[in-house]
Amino acid sequence: MSGMDRKIEKKRFGKKQIWLGIGIILVLVVLAQIIFGDKSSKLNVEQEKITLAEVLNGKYQDYISVNGTVEPIQTIYLDAVESGKVEKILIEEGTRVKKGDVILTLSNDNLLLDISGNEADVARAVNDLKTARINLENQNLQTRSTILELQYRFKKLERQYRNNQKLIQQSLISKEDFEYSKEQYEETKMQLDLQQQKFLRDSIYTITRLSSDEESIDRMQMNLNLTRRRMDNLNIKATFDGELATLNPEVGEVINYGTRVGTINILDSYKMRVLIDEHYITRINRGLPADFEFAGKKNKLRIVKVYPEVKNGTFAVDMEFTSEIPKQIRIGQTARIHLELGESEDAMLLPRGGFYQSTGGQWVYVVDPSGDLAKKRNIRLGRQNPRYYEVLEGLNAGEQVIISDYENFGDADKLILKK
Repeated sequence: MSGMDRKIEKKRFGKKQIWLGIGIILVLVVLAQIIFGDKSSKLNVEQEKITLAEVLNGKYQDYISVNGTVEPIQTIYLDAVESGKVEKILIEEGTRVKKGDVILTLSNDNLLLDISGNEADVARAVNDLKTARINLENQNLQTRSTILELQYRFKKLERQYRNNQKLIQQSLISKEDFEYSKEQYEETKMQLDLQQQKFLRDSIYTITRLSSDEESIDRMQMNLNLTRRRMDNLNIKATFDGELATLNPEVGEVINYGTRVGTINILDSYKMRVLIDEHYITRINRGLPADFEFAGKKNKLRIVKVYPEVKNGTFAVDMEFTSEIPKQIRIGQTARIHLELGESEDAMLLPRGGFYQSTGGQWVYVVDPSGDLAKKRNIRLGRQNPRYYEVLEGLNAGEQVIISDYENFGDADKLILKK
C-alpha cells in the first residue's frame, strides 16, 4: 500500500444518535395514538353491581298492570227534597235497608203554616162557589118566572090581536082599539124575546162561571195535596234495597233543599274502579278484557265505562265481572289487574330495567361477546308492558344488555367490566 493510500473506516451511530432516534419513534407512536387511537371515554364497572339481560325473540303481549278497587255495582245518592231540621235518625251507617224504610225525619214549621194557609184558601173558595151557585140559580129562577108571565100575557094579547084583526075588517071595533091591541101584542113579544135572550146569556155565564170556579178550586186542592205530600218528604226514605253506606247529617242540624244526605250501595253485584295513566287514554275503550288473581282463582273482567276526565295524571274506568264474582270479595279491597290492550304479536323483546329512566330508551350498553366490555349503542324501542320493551331497531336476539340503572356511568362510551 502506498503512502498516498489509507483505509477508510465506516462511521457507526453514536449514543447520541441512538437516543435521538428512539425519541423520534416515541413521538411518532404518541402522534399515531392521538390521531388514529380510540378516543372513547371508558369507565371501570364491577359486574356484580350491574344487571344483564338477553335480547329475546318471542310473543309481545300488549297489556298493562293497573290497580283496581272493588266497588258496589251502583251507588244511589240520597238528597233532601225538602228543607228542615233533623229530628231523629232511625237507621245508622252500614245497615241493610229496604226500599221505603225511613232513615231520618225532619221538621219544618214553615211548611206546616203553608199547609194551613192552603187549607183555609180552599175552604174559602168552596164557600164562595156555593154562594155564587145559589145566587145564580135564584137569578135564573127569577128570569124564568118573568118569561112565564110574559108568555102567558103574550098568548092572551096575541089572541086578542087576532080577533081584533077580524073585527076591524067588519068595522065592529074602532081603529084606535085595534092599534092599541097591536101595540100591546108587539111590545109583549119584544119583551119576551129579550127575556129569553137574557136567560140564554145568563145560563151560559152561569155554566162558565161555575166551571171556572170549580177548576180554580181543583187547582187549589191539587196544590194543597202537593203541599201535604211535601210533609211526607220530611221522612227521608231508602229508594232501593241495599246498604246504607254513608249518612251525613246529625240530629239538630238544619239541611237545605238538595243537600246530599247519604248514599246507598246496591249489593246485587260488584265492579272494579281502576285508575290508568293518561298515557294510555287513546288506547282504552269499552269492551277491553282484563283479569286478576283472587283467592287462588283467575277472575275475568271487561271495561264497561271510561271516564275521559284526567285528574292528577290518571283517568278512571269501570270494569264488570264476566266470570263468577268471588264470594269472599268485599267493597274497598284492591287487586292488581292485568289489562289487555291488543293481540299478542311476534317481536324482539328487551326486559324492563332502570336504564330507561336515564336514556329514555334511546340507547343502551351492549356487552361485547368477550364479556369484558360494554359499548354504548343507539336503539329504538316501541311498545312496553310490565315485563318487556318492544325492540324496533339497534339490537339482535341473543345480545346481552345492561338493563340496571345508568345513573353512575356518566357519559362513558365504554364500560370495562371487572369481575
